[in-house]
Amino acid sequence: MAGSVNKVILVGNLGRDPEVRSFPSGGKVCNLRIATSETWRDKQSGERREKTEWHSVAIFSEPLVRIAEQYLKKGSKVYLEGQLETRKWQDQSGADRYTTEVVLRPYRGEMTLLDGRGDGGSGGGGGSAGGYDEGGAGGGYGGASGGGGGGRSDLDDEIPF
Repeated sequence: MAGSVNKVILVGNLGRDPEVRSFPSGGKVCNLRIATSETWRDKQSGERREKTEWHSVAIFSEPLVRIAEQYLKKGSKVYLEGQLETRKWQDQSGADRYTTEVVLRPYRGEMTLLDGRGDGGSGGGGGSAGGYDEGGAGGGYGGASGGGGGGRSDLDDEIPF
């Protein structure tokens, strides 16, 4: 196989509100902490176990930063597609440090809100943005495809096979 693949897909919950910072050049970055959990039953004790992993996410795509800033909050469920990157930085004492994080760059990242719009809404879809839709028009979702607004009654529960 020629080439390689660096793609990360996460579905999880925010551990804290998004942190948005501005660069002197005018760009923005949004940092998220995403929790993903898996559960299983211990074979020896029969006890239910859970393990949570915390992921650092950096969003550099301006439309996705706007969506995260406006609609995400602690506890929000979100789908993210990005790539794994390790960066080097220096701490206050001048020592080299390394951080590995999931990065969503312009035209190479995707984010879908899974909670629906608004505070505590229990709707179907939410909003999404990413891929090649990012360069589009303004508006509430920054050129993103809209999400489902309605409640559970709008869903078709029948299995198609």
